[in-house]
Amino acid sequence: MNPSPQTEAWQRGPVEGFDPLLMPIVHTLIQVREDLRRLAADVPGERVWVRPGGAASIGFHVRHTGGALDRLFTYARGEALDDAQRGAAREEGHAGDPPASLSQVVEQVERTLDRAMDQLRSTPRDSLLEPRKVGRAGLPSNVLGLLFHAAEHATRHVGQAITTAKILEGR
Repeated sequence: MNPSPQTEAWQRGPVEGFDPLLMPIVHTLIQVREDLRRLAADVPGERVWVRPGGAASIGFHVRHTGGALDRLFTYARGEALDDAQRGAAREEGHAGDPPASLSQVVEQVERTLDRAMDQLRSTPRDSLLEPRKVGRAGLPSNVLGLLFHAAEHATRHVGQAITTAKILEGR
């Protein structure tokens, strides 16, 4: 069976090179990438940093998708955030001067997605339940919980960006 391009990633079957236990995360990140590409192709530049009704902008949601993914995958590796990651988190909602285009922001997120997929490819199955600490408070989690939450969080923000784009378009 050859799935159509409109078939969601999770319906296309296993992706070679990834542990089957991580396949839901892999499929989610593939879907995130495809949704971001469609969004970047559809949203006019003047709408990227608009905050309708004070809500977060499309640019924020997309930038936060990559930033949160990077931070959560860092914790999954058992590492602490560095100064650059903390600084990037503080700047996610700022458009920049000149304002970053949606294509530029999506390109940055795609590089983060590439690194995340590499990390998933090399994550050993026997490490999935290893405990991990999150943030300065050292909140408890494990490798699998962090990887799953990173994927879920990414889809949440991409969905919010898509919804914001529809609101700004008047649909």
